[in-house]
Amino acid sequence: MKTTLRLDKLLAHSGFGTRSIIKLLVKRGAVEVNGKKIKDSGLRVNPELDDIRVDGETVRYREFVYLMLNKPQGVVSATEDRRDRTVLDLLAEEYAHFELFPVGRLDKDTEGLLLLTNDGKLAHNLLSPRKHVPKTYYAHVEGAVEEADIHAFRRGVALDDGYETMPAELRILQTGDPALDRLSEIELTIMEGKFHQVKRMFQAVGKRVVFLKRLSMGPLTLDSELRTGTYRELTVEETAALHAHADSAS
Repeated sequence: MKTTLRLDKLLAHSGFGTRSIIKLLVKRGAVEVNGKKIKDSGLRVNPELDDIRVDGETVRYREFVYLMLNKPQGVVSATEDRRDRTVLDLLAEEYAHFELFPVGRLDKDTEGLLLLTNDGKLAHNLLSPRKHVPKTYYAHVEGAVEEADIHAFRRGVALDDGYETMPAELRILQTGDPALDRLSEIELTIMEGKFHQVKRMFQAVGKRVVFLKRLSMGPLTLDSELRTGTYRELTVEETAALHAHADSAS
């Protein structure tokens, strides 16, 4: 990183407090850059080249953070909500200063893969309707999902508002049997993200989704070791693949 940035901005982004608090740290001589105590909190520094310390603690600056969350039911995909817990409420305090947000949304009663980041450019590319980023879901469906539904989804179906969906790939894992009170189990890959789309697609063919979980988004697949309600940072490889996909998708 050759670009420099203000010291107070870097420290605030690294979790050392507000700019007013950082000014106080600088004033009492707690901040050092390359071994020298700093008196100007607006000093421009290079986080890759400069040795920056606060009370002797080395500052580890990261511009962007990428988290894979296995979202639980009952939590909303928002940064704040007056009634319900949000996905940000699931995160440790160490991530608070990064101002993370969910990339897209999962319904309150839907669980599974949700990406949280502060990388606005990546989020825009992944969510752009022009990119057609594939998203795969696992679902339990009331009614017998059959070959006719596979062909209907492959052609595209008309939702309740008249919108014609893009072609989608439906895989039947188990065909339901209402007589045996057995649900259908399916995986569905869609290339867009309309409101309640998976549920509305099944409504269009006379069936009802009773459980929904997102498994993947582009090249990012939900970690099978990640328990519901927990999260982890993306690996370097996962982050690179996500950026490559977002930049190249069309």
